[in-house]
Amino acid sequence: MIDRYSREEIKKIWELNNKFKYYLDVELAVCEAYSRLGMVPQVNLDYIKSNASFTVERIDEIEREVRHDVIAFLTAVNESVGQENAKYIHMGLTSSDVIDTAFALQIKDSSKIILSDLNDLIATIKDLAFKYKNTICMGRSHGVHAEVTTFGFKLLNWLDELNRAKDSFEYSLKEILVGQISGPVGTYSNLPVEIEPITCEILGLNPAKISTQIISRDRHAKFFSELALIASLVEKYATEIRHLQKTEVREVEEGFGKNQKGSSAMPHKKNPVLCENLCGLARVVRSNMLAAFENINLWHERDISHSSAERIIFPDSLILIDFMLHRFNNVMQNLVVHEDNMLKNTQLYGGVVYSQKVLLKLVEKGYSREDAYRIVQAHALNALNGGDFKAGLLSDNKVIEKITEQDLEECFDTNAYMKNINKVFARFEE
Repeated sequence: MIDRYSREEIKKIWELNNKFKYYLDVELAVCEAYSRLGMVPQVNLDYIKSNASFTVERIDEIEREVRHDVIAFLTAVNESVGQENAKYIHMGLTSSDVIDTAFALQIKDSSKIILSDLNDLIATIKDLAFKYKNTICMGRSHGVHAEVTTFGFKLLNWLDELNRAKDSFEYSLKEILVGQISGPVGTYSNLPVEIEPITCEILGLNPAKISTQIISRDRHAKFFSELALIASLVEKYATEIRHLQKTEVREVEEGFGKNQKGSSAMPHKKNPVLCENLCGLARVVRSNMLAAFENINLWHERDISHSSAERIIFPDSLILIDFMLHRFNNVMQNLVVHEDNMLKNTQLYGGVVYSQKVLLKLVEKGYSREDAYRIVQAHALNALNGGDFKAGLLSDNKVIEKITEQDLEECFDTNAYMKNINKVFARFEE
């Protein structure tokens, strides 16, 4: 089933009009802080809070003349409150005090949505993991059949990774959700140092311990690392689904709508298009992470080379992560699981994947490990070339002189692979 992504909240956060609204939130919080220190009369503060406004059209008009977006914004706001009140706005601040603190607010509100997305996906994966806890499937290493596992156990690993990703993401928020109200080059030269913590408290941010003319971009790079990690995990899971949907595997499939078509030429096609899309988008987020790391290196206390890149990479990547988590959650909620094919794939070539059980049984019955390995490997490789692993073992005197047919059947019993599954799942029951 093709999902129809329609969430607009995170997109609105990064629209131009809302960016200036965040600027205004910062300016009003600074005025409130000044008022608490007795430096802005209450009557003026009340008037500013009631009347301060702007339009993007007016800001654009002013910016065409002054060539500075923050000055254009301030001029537009000042026009709405009058000269007597305007003198209290932006007192002692530099542009980046407003820009970087507002930027943190945009990230904060976007991250609430990302965390909600993560919680939704984690809940979906957990439900599916427990649903398919005992669904036998093939475990693979190097892309090759290894030993039997369960589909739920596979998903439980995803759950563990997503929980860690969420924890890391939340930790990165502590680093990036900081504000600065410290003036040019961060020395509080034209405003009381007390303004910063009061302002940040009003806005729900932590004050930066120190800043130059900007908040240091190592914080933003770390945050971007977590976005890239989330994108990479989604890509990992999408890649797994793409493999499992291959015709020769066909253990799971993306949901397929009643009127959906997979190919303009081949009516039989049901392609993992949603997961392919997610794999491509993960590359974009990781590419944007590189730009975030490049932004750490700025001239002296501050330049603006980071600004142009951030205007692209932050809205794009946060919107993409929101989209990717939403889409992958939809994929998982509509996933078609072919349990019969999963079981059938464990029996290919006469159950060759039970080779280690046979090896250990022969060692238990008296063979050296080296001799047992040679015997079992010969039958396994013959099976992979068109033979039958179990039948080959039963026809080999070196095998049946050591172990009974009942012993051999026990080696092919999938229940032997399930004995500790419940113990692992118990770690995730809370």
